[in-house]
Amino acid sequence: MTNIEITKVNLNEIDQLQKIGRQTFQETFSASNSEENMKNYLEEGFSNEKLTAELSEKNSEFYFASLDGEIIGYLKINFGDSQTELKDSKALEIERIYVSKDFHGKSVGQLLYDKAIEIAKQKDVEYV
Repeated sequence: MTNIEITKVNLNEIDQLQKIGRQTFQETFSASNSEENMKNYLEEGFSNEKLTAELSEKNSEFYFASLDGEIIGYLKINFGDSQTELKDSKALEIERIYVSKDFHGKSVGQLLYDKAIEIAKQKDVEYV
């Protein structure tokens, strides 16, 4: 699994983000939600408008994990006011790490986590 690339997501990759976002969310949560609730959330939570707003937010960043050109997971990190909980300027928040179920147990999540830690060091935050 050494060919996994971690790359920052750009606004022009919104379709790929929507696809992996919906796929991994459904794989993770469909068993514990009604079909109707799942359908509504997948439409609203991963709508073009919502993803465009999230990708345009200067204090949030998304990263893809790709293997041989196929997107297999993603990471979302937040800084400053974009953090969902503490909103501490000395912190970086990992909001999401999702990996396609076909790649669970193959260290993809660890690579995404490592990327978040690397960025935290670059930004000189005190904790994650």
